[in-house]
Amino acid sequence: MVTLKEILEYIKLDSSDVPDCNISGINTLKDASENELSFFDNPKYINDLKSTKAKAVLLKNEFIDSVPNGTIAITSQEPYLLLAYATKLFAPKLVETDGNNPKIGQDCTIMDNVYLGKNTIIGDNCVIMSGAFIGDNVSIGNDCVIYPNVTVYRDCKIGLGCIVHANSVIGSDGFGFAHTKDGKHIKIYQNGNVVIGNDVEIGSNTSIDRAVFGTTKICDGVKIDNLVQIGHNCIIGEYSIIVSHVGISGSTILGRNVVMGGQSATSGHLEIAPFTTIAARGGVTKSIKDGGKIWAGFPLMEHKTWLKLQAKISNLLK
Repeated sequence: MVTLKEILEYIKLDSSDVPDCNISGINTLKDASENELSFFDNPKYINDLKSTKAKAVLLKNEFIDSVPNGTIAITSQEPYLLLAYATKLFAPKLVETDGNNPKIGQDCTIMDNVYLGKNTIIGDNCVIMSGAFIGDNVSIGNDCVIYPNVTVYRDCKIGLGCIVHANSVIGSDGFGFAHTKDGKHIKIYQNGNVVIGNDVEIGSNTSIDRAVFGTTKICDGVKIDNLVQIGHNCIIGEYSIIVSHVGISGSTILGRNVVMGGQSATSGHLEIAPFTTIAARGGVTKSIKDGGKIWAGFPLMEHKTWLKLQAKISNLLK
Protein backbone atom coordinates (compact mmCIF):
# COMPACT_ATOMS: atom_id res chain seq x y z
CA MET A 1 0.00 0.00 0.00
CA VAL A 2 1.32 3.44 -0.99
CA THR A 3 -0.22 6.83 -0.24
CA LEU A 4 -1.25 9.12 -3.08
CA LYS A 5 1.08 11.84 -1.83
CA GLU A 6 4.00 9.39 -1.88
CA ILE A 7 3.17 8.54 -5.50
CA LEU A 8 3.01 12.20 -6.52
CA GLU A 9 6.30 12.96 -4.81
CA TYR A 10 7.90 9.98 -6.57
CA ILE A 11 6.72 11.13 -10.02
CA LYS A 12 7.63 14.74 -9.17
CA LEU A 13 4.17 16.32 -9.12
CA ASP A 14 2.97 18.87 -6.60
CA SER A 15 0.95 17.13 -3.88
CA SER A 16 0.16 20.13 -1.67
CA ASP A 17 -3.47 20.50 -2.79
CA VAL A 18 -4.22 16.80 -3.17
CA PRO A 19 -6.12 14.95 -0.42
CA ASP A 20 -4.06 12.05 0.84
CA CYS A 21 -5.33 8.47 0.72
CA ASN A 22 -4.03 4.94 0.39
CA ILE A 23 -3.58 3.50 -3.11
CA SER A 24 -3.49 -0.30 -3.40
CA GLY A 25 -2.51 -0.50 -7.06
CA ILE A 26 -2.83 0.78 -10.62
CA ASN A 27 -5.50 -0.37 -13.05
CA THR A 28 -7.39 0.57 -16.20
CA LEU A 29 -10.23 3.07 -15.99
CA LYS A 30 -12.76 0.32 -16.58
CA ASP A 31 -11.43 -2.12 -14.00
CA ALA A 32 -10.05 0.20 -11.31
CA SER A 33 -11.45 -0.14 -7.80
CA GLU A 34 -12.10 2.63 -5.31
CA ASN A 35 -8.58 2.27 -3.91
CA GLU A 36 -6.66 2.28 -7.19
CA LEU A 37 -4.92 4.82 -9.42
CA SER A 38 -5.70 4.98 -13.14
CA PHE A 39 -4.82 7.16 -16.14
CA PHE A 40 -6.44 8.66 -19.24
CA ASP A 41 -4.48 9.46 -22.38
CA ASN A 42 -6.70 8.44 -25.29
CA PRO A 43 -10.06 10.12 -26.14
CA LYS A 44 -11.25 6.71 -27.37
CA TYR A 45 -11.81 5.79 -23.72
CA ILE A 46 -13.69 8.92 -22.63
CA ASN A 47 -16.74 6.90 -21.57
CA ASP A 48 -14.54 4.75 -19.34
CA LEU A 49 -13.23 7.93 -17.74
CA LYS A 50 -16.73 9.22 -17.06
CA SER A 51 -17.74 5.98 -15.34
CA THR A 52 -14.50 4.99 -13.61
CA LYS A 53 -14.47 4.06 -9.93
CA ALA A 54 -10.75 4.84 -9.55
CA LYS A 55 -9.70 6.80 -6.50
CA ALA A 56 -7.47 9.04 -8.63
CA VAL A 57 -6.76 9.52 -12.34
CA LEU A 58 -3.75 10.96 -14.15
CA LEU A 59 -4.93 12.98 -17.15
CA LYS A 60 -4.48 16.14 -19.17
CA ASN A 61 -6.20 19.28 -17.91
CA GLU A 62 -8.60 19.55 -20.87
CA PHE A 63 -10.40 16.36 -19.77
CA ILE A 64 -10.86 17.29 -16.12
CA ASP A 65 -14.59 17.99 -16.53
CA SER A 66 -15.16 14.33 -17.40
CA VAL A 67 -13.79 13.04 -14.10
CA PRO A 68 -16.65 11.63 -11.98
CA ASN A 69 -17.45 12.84 -8.48
CA GLY A 70 -15.34 11.13 -5.85
CA THR A 71 -12.36 10.62 -8.17
CA ILE A 72 -9.30 12.80 -7.66
CA ALA A 73 -8.04 14.41 -10.89
CA ILE A 74 -4.26 14.70 -11.16
CA THR A 75 -3.33 16.80 -14.17
CA SER A 76 -0.22 16.55 -16.30
CA GLN A 77 0.65 16.98 -19.97
CA GLU A 78 2.30 13.53 -19.91
CA PRO A 79 -0.05 11.24 -17.96
CA TYR A 80 1.10 8.06 -19.69
CA LEU A 81 4.76 8.78 -18.95
CA LEU A 82 4.00 9.51 -15.30
CA LEU A 83 2.02 6.29 -15.11
CA ALA A 84 5.11 4.43 -16.29
CA TYR A 85 7.17 5.90 -13.47
CA ALA A 86 4.44 5.08 -10.93
CA THR A 87 4.19 1.40 -11.91
CA LYS A 88 7.58 0.75 -10.34
CA LEU A 89 6.15 1.50 -6.91
CA PHE A 90 3.79 -1.45 -7.21
CA ALA A 91 6.15 -3.99 -8.77
CA PRO A 92 6.34 -7.19 -6.69
CA LYS A 93 9.64 -8.66 -5.52
CA LEU A 94 11.54 -10.61 -8.13
CA VAL A 95 12.03 -13.43 -5.62
CA GLU A 96 10.11 -13.96 -2.38
CA THR A 97 12.21 -14.77 0.68
CA ASP A 98 9.25 -15.26 3.02
CA GLY A 99 6.31 -17.58 2.62
CA ASN A 100 5.34 -21.24 2.66
CA ASN A 101 7.32 -24.01 1.07
CA PRO A 102 5.79 -25.48 -2.10
CA LYS A 103 2.89 -27.90 -1.76
CA ILE A 104 3.13 -30.91 -4.06
CA GLY A 105 0.15 -33.18 -4.69
CA GLN A 106 0.00 -36.96 -4.77
CA ASP A 107 1.74 -39.14 -7.35
CA CYS A 108 3.82 -36.32 -8.84
CA THR A 109 7.16 -36.74 -10.57
CA ILE A 110 9.46 -33.79 -9.91
CA MET A 111 12.80 -34.38 -11.64
CA ASP A 112 16.18 -33.08 -10.52
CA ASN A 113 17.11 -29.42 -11.02
CA VAL A 114 13.54 -28.10 -10.78
CA TYR A 115 12.96 -24.85 -8.85
CA LEU A 116 9.66 -24.36 -7.03
CA GLY A 117 9.03 -20.94 -5.49
CA LYS A 118 7.39 -19.87 -2.25
CA ASN A 119 3.64 -20.44 -1.84
CA THR A 120 3.54 -22.52 -5.01
CA ILE A 121 0.99 -25.33 -5.33
CA ILE A 122 1.39 -28.34 -7.63
CA GLY A 123 -1.67 -30.57 -8.13
CA ASP A 124 -1.87 -34.35 -8.25
CA ASN A 125 -0.34 -36.55 -10.97
CA CYS A 126 1.88 -33.82 -12.39
CA VAL A 127 5.22 -34.31 -14.14
CA ILE A 128 7.75 -31.47 -14.01
CA MET A 129 10.96 -32.16 -15.90
CA SER A 130 14.53 -31.02 -15.31
CA GLY A 131 15.42 -27.38 -15.63
CA ALA A 132 11.89 -26.04 -15.09
CA PHE A 133 11.54 -22.83 -13.07
CA ILE A 134 8.22 -22.42 -11.30
CA GLY A 135 8.14 -19.03 -9.59
CA ASP A 136 6.50 -17.77 -6.40
CA ASN A 137 2.73 -17.94 -5.88
CA VAL A 138 2.22 -20.16 -8.92
CA SER A 139 -0.53 -22.78 -9.04
CA ILE A 140 -0.51 -25.77 -11.40
CA GLY A 141 -3.57 -28.03 -11.52
CA ASN A 142 -3.83 -31.80 -11.58
CA ASP A 143 -2.50 -33.94 -14.44
CA CYS A 144 -0.19 -31.35 -15.96
CA VAL A 145 3.08 -31.99 -17.80
CA ILE A 146 5.80 -29.34 -17.71
CA TYR A 147 8.65 -30.21 -20.07
CA PRO A 148 12.35 -29.31 -19.59
CA ASN A 149 13.42 -25.69 -19.15
CA VAL A 150 9.93 -24.25 -19.02
CA THR A 151 9.74 -20.98 -17.05
CA VAL A 152 6.56 -19.97 -15.23
CA TYR A 153 6.97 -16.53 -13.68
CA ARG A 154 5.50 -15.58 -10.31
CA ASP A 155 1.75 -15.29 -9.69
CA CYS A 156 0.71 -17.24 -12.80
CA LYS A 157 -1.89 -20.01 -12.81
CA ILE A 158 -2.16 -23.14 -14.94
CA GLY A 159 -5.35 -25.22 -14.97
CA LEU A 160 -6.06 -28.94 -15.16
CA GLY A 161 -4.60 -31.32 -17.73
CA CYS A 162 -2.27 -28.80 -19.38
CA ILE A 163 0.92 -29.52 -21.33
CA VAL A 164 3.70 -26.94 -21.67
CA HIS A 165 6.53 -27.97 -23.98
CA ALA A 166 10.24 -27.30 -23.59
CA ASN A 167 11.69 -23.78 -23.28
CA SER A 168 8.35 -21.96 -23.25
CA VAL A 169 7.90 -18.93 -20.99
CA ILE A 170 4.69 -18.12 -19.16
CA GLY A 171 4.38 -14.69 -17.58
CA SER A 172 7.37 -12.77 -18.90
CA ASP A 173 7.05 -8.99 -19.02
CA GLY A 174 4.88 -7.50 -21.72
CA PHE A 175 6.57 -5.07 -24.11
CA GLY A 176 5.46 -1.80 -22.57
CA PHE A 177 7.31 1.52 -22.55
CA ALA A 178 6.45 5.19 -22.33
CA HIS A 179 8.64 7.66 -24.19
CA THR A 180 10.15 10.91 -23.03
CA LYS A 181 10.33 13.96 -25.29
CA ASP A 182 14.04 13.36 -25.83
CA GLY A 183 13.46 9.77 -26.94
CA LYS A 184 14.21 7.72 -23.83
CA HIS A 185 12.12 4.61 -23.20
CA ILE A 186 10.69 4.30 -19.69
CA LYS A 187 9.66 0.83 -18.59
CA ILE A 188 6.05 0.22 -17.62
CA TYR A 189 6.28 -2.47 -14.96
CA GLN A 190 4.05 -5.41 -15.82
CA ASN A 191 2.32 -6.14 -12.54
CA GLY A 192 -0.42 -8.53 -13.72
CA ASN A 193 -0.24 -12.26 -14.39
CA VAL A 194 -1.15 -15.05 -16.82
CA VAL A 195 -4.02 -17.47 -16.22
CA ILE A 196 -4.18 -20.61 -18.36
CA GLY A 197 -7.40 -22.64 -18.39
CA ASN A 198 -7.93 -26.40 -18.52
CA ASP A 199 -6.79 -28.78 -21.29
CA VAL A 200 -4.45 -26.23 -22.87
CA GLU A 201 -1.36 -27.33 -24.79
CA ILE A 202 1.49 -24.91 -25.44
CA GLY A 203 4.27 -25.75 -27.90
CA SER A 204 7.99 -25.26 -27.40
CA ASN A 205 9.68 -21.85 -27.41
CA THR A 206 6.40 -19.99 -27.04
CA SER A 207 6.14 -16.82 -24.93
CA ILE A 208 2.97 -15.59 -23.22
CA ASP A 209 3.38 -12.16 -21.61
CA ARG A 210 1.90 -11.21 -18.26
CA ALA A 211 -0.60 -8.37 -18.12
CA VAL A 212 0.30 -4.78 -17.30
CA PHE A 213 -2.63 -4.83 -14.87
CA GLY A 214 -5.06 -7.70 -14.49
CA THR A 215 -4.63 -10.92 -16.44
CA THR A 216 -3.51 -12.32 -19.78
CA LYS A 217 -5.94 -15.21 -20.26
CA ILE A 218 -5.67 -18.42 -22.26
CA CYS A 219 -9.09 -20.08 -22.07
CA ASP A 220 -9.99 -23.78 -21.89
CA GLY A 221 -9.04 -26.08 -24.74
CA VAL A 222 -6.69 -23.68 -26.56
CA LYS A 223 -3.90 -25.29 -28.59
CA ILE A 224 -0.78 -23.22 -29.26
CA ASP A 225 2.00 -24.31 -31.59
CA ASN A 226 5.75 -23.74 -31.26
CA LEU A 227 7.34 -20.28 -31.55
CA VAL A 228 4.25 -18.19 -30.83
CA GLN A 229 4.22 -14.76 -29.16
CA ILE A 230 1.14 -13.64 -27.21
CA GLY A 231 1.28 -10.09 -25.87
CA HIS A 232 0.18 -8.66 -22.55
CA ASN A 233 -3.52 -8.50 -21.61
CA CYS A 234 -4.64 -10.71 -24.50
CA ILE A 235 -7.57 -13.07 -24.15
CA ILE A 236 -7.47 -16.21 -26.29
CA GLY A 237 -10.97 -17.71 -26.50
CA GLU A 238 -11.93 -21.32 -25.86
CA TYR A 239 -10.70 -23.97 -28.30
CA SER A 240 -8.77 -21.53 -30.46
CA ILE A 241 -5.80 -22.80 -32.47
CA ILE A 242 -2.68 -20.67 -32.80
CA VAL A 243 -0.18 -21.98 -35.36
CA SER A 244 3.59 -21.53 -35.38
CA HIS A 245 5.15 -18.05 -35.75
CA VAL A 246 1.94 -16.19 -34.92
CA GLY A 247 2.30 -12.84 -33.15
CA ILE A 248 -0.65 -11.44 -31.21
CA SER A 249 -0.22 -7.86 -30.01
CA GLY A 250 -1.26 -6.67 -26.58
CA SER A 251 -4.90 -6.38 -25.47
CA THR A 252 -6.22 -8.37 -28.41
CA ILE A 253 -9.28 -10.52 -27.73
CA LEU A 254 -9.92 -13.69 -29.73
CA GLY A 255 -13.38 -15.27 -29.58
CA ARG A 256 -13.80 -19.02 -29.23
CA ASN A 257 -12.56 -21.36 -31.96
CA VAL A 258 -10.49 -18.74 -33.76
CA VAL A 259 -7.77 -20.24 -35.97
CA MET A 260 -4.66 -18.22 -36.79
CA GLY A 261 -2.49 -19.71 -39.52
CA GLY A 262 1.30 -19.72 -39.54
CA GLN A 263 3.05 -16.32 -39.49
CA SER A 264 -0.22 -14.41 -39.21
CA ALA A 265 -0.38 -11.50 -36.78
CA THR A 266 -2.61 -8.88 -35.23
CA SER A 267 -2.35 -5.26 -34.20
CA GLY A 268 -3.18 -4.48 -30.59
CA HIS A 269 -6.46 -3.54 -28.92
CA LEU A 270 -8.77 -5.29 -31.35
CA GLU A 271 -11.28 -8.14 -31.28
CA ILE A 272 -11.68 -11.15 -33.55
CA ALA A 273 -15.13 -12.74 -33.72
CA PRO A 274 -15.69 -16.43 -32.82
CA PHE A 275 -15.04 -19.11 -35.45
CA THR A 276 -12.88 -16.79 -37.55
CA THR A 277 -9.94 -18.19 -39.51
CA ILE A 278 -6.93 -16.07 -40.42
CA ALA A 279 -4.94 -17.74 -43.19
CA ALA A 280 -1.15 -18.00 -43.08
CA ARG A 281 0.64 -14.62 -43.15
CA GLY A 282 -2.62 -12.71 -42.78
CA GLY A 283 -2.27 -9.31 -41.11
CA VAL A 284 -5.18 -8.20 -38.89
CA THR A 285 -5.23 -4.43 -38.33
CA LYS A 286 -8.93 -3.90 -37.52
CA SER A 287 -11.46 -5.76 -35.40
CA ILE A 288 -13.40 -8.55 -37.13
CA LYS A 289 -17.04 -8.44 -36.04
CA ASP A 290 -18.60 -11.14 -38.25
CA GLY A 291 -17.66 -14.65 -37.18
CA GLY A 292 -17.38 -17.81 -39.24
CA LYS A 293 -15.40 -16.30 -42.11
CA ILE A 294 -11.95 -16.98 -43.53
CA TRP A 295 -9.60 -14.03 -44.08
CA ALA A 296 -6.24 -13.73 -45.83
CA GLY A 297 -3.57 -11.35 -47.04
CA PHE A 298 -2.37 -7.90 -46.11
CA PRO A 299 -4.33 -5.69 -46.23
CA LEU A 300 -6.74 -8.33 -44.91
CA MET A 301 -9.62 -9.43 -47.13
CA GLU A 302 -11.95 -12.40 -47.33
CA HIS A 303 -10.08 -15.50 -48.45
CA LYS A 304 -12.11 -16.04 -51.62
CA THR A 305 -11.39 -12.44 -52.68
CA TRP A 306 -7.70 -12.94 -51.93
CA LEU A 307 -7.64 -16.06 -54.15
CA LYS A 308 -9.21 -14.10 -57.05
CA LEU A 309 -6.64 -11.34 -56.59
CA GLN A 310 -3.77 -13.83 -56.72
CA ALA A 311 -5.20 -15.32 -59.92
CA LYS A 312 -5.41 -11.89 -61.58
CA ILE A 313 -1.83 -11.08 -60.54
CA SER A 314 -0.67 -14.42 -61.90
CA ASN A 315 -2.36 -13.72 -65.24
CA LEU A 316 -0.59 -10.34 -65.48
CA LEU A 317 2.75 -12.14 -65.36
CA LYS A 318 1.98 -14.44 -68.29
